[in-house]
Amino acid sequence: MALSFLTKELAIDLGTANTVIYLNDKKVIDEPSIIAIDKTTDKPLAVGTRAKQMSGRTSPGIKTVRPLKDGVIADFDASEQMIREFIKMINFKSIFSPSLKMVVCIPSGSTEVEIRAVRDASVHSGGRDVYLIFEPMAAALGIGMDVLEPKGNMIVDIGGGTTEIAVISLGGIVAYKSLRIAGDVFTNEIQQYLRQQHNIKIGEITAEDIKIKIGAATEDLDEPLEPLTISGPNIMTIYPIEVSISSQEIAHCLDKSINKLENAIMEVLEQTPPELYVDIVERGIYITGGGALLRGLDKRLSKKINIPFHVADDPLHAVARGTCLALQNTEEYKFLMR
Repeated sequence: MALSFLTKELAIDLGTANTVIYLNDKKVIDEPSIIAIDKTTDKPLAVGTRAKQMSGRTSPGIKTVRPLKDGVIADFDASEQMIREFIKMINFKSIFSPSLKMVVCIPSGSTEVEIRAVRDASVHSGGRDVYLIFEPMAAALGIGMDVLEPKGNMIVDIGGGTTEIAVISLGGIVAYKSLRIAGDVFTNEIQQYLRQQHNIKIGEITAEDIKIKIGAATEDLDEPLEPLTISGPNIMTIYPIEVSISSQEIAHCLDKSINKLENAIMEVLEQTPPELYVDIVERGIYITGGGALLRGLDKRLSKKINIPFHVADDPLHAVARGTCLALQNTEEYKFLMR
């Protein structure tokens, strides 16, 4: 058995868009889930923010890879390298290589193959004891829900690759749906919209920037936003052009996806036992993840579904905080994990 002072505990929210790592209970990594690799040697050159800055700007000898797609590992080798590089960035303040106990977050709709891929990548990256927790459960823990009580709690976690919708009671997921419509799809739709409506070609980073600055789920915002001016090549002529984009346009181009999200929430409510349904109506539904930051989303969902929706405090880090809590209380929450 490893000596306790040589064992370090890591909570890892391995997201499609961002990876957040807590060491014991302190956040040490919060970086984009992307790695730059030398094509000749297959060695990693950069991870996180540095690799993201290289995305779309690399020479033919370098490739940038986002190893997770739709919330699951799409490129096993790249994901293993990325986790390993992130762990290397952590200062363990020890002269010995520590033995790592990890809790890693996974989407609730993960298949056995996908679950094994995450476990193997974690073990190969140095994990001795590896536990996996489903995202909605981690998000619920992260916003302070008592997941063990005999009451119904409902959470909608809109990440980068997936949206996880779940009803939780007595430490179990009673009804759920994992939807592959989330932040990446929103970013892609902004790119397509600008291409079709304004004949302007923009990259993923610019589209994400638009989403963050003026992203909205409804055209009827309480506080109107100033339009955003962006520049890029005209698709027809390749000459540089500037266009002004409003939040109303973004809300319009995301409308179909948010409609699908609304329908998925209705489906989960349909599967929910009546006693738990009553609890949910009373308590409201909580939105976490980066997608919760879309302006007016809570207002739109409340109006459509007729149940109050609440945006959690610091929704971006709710899953990571919950994963950290599960790590600190592995004995108590062991039955929640795999």
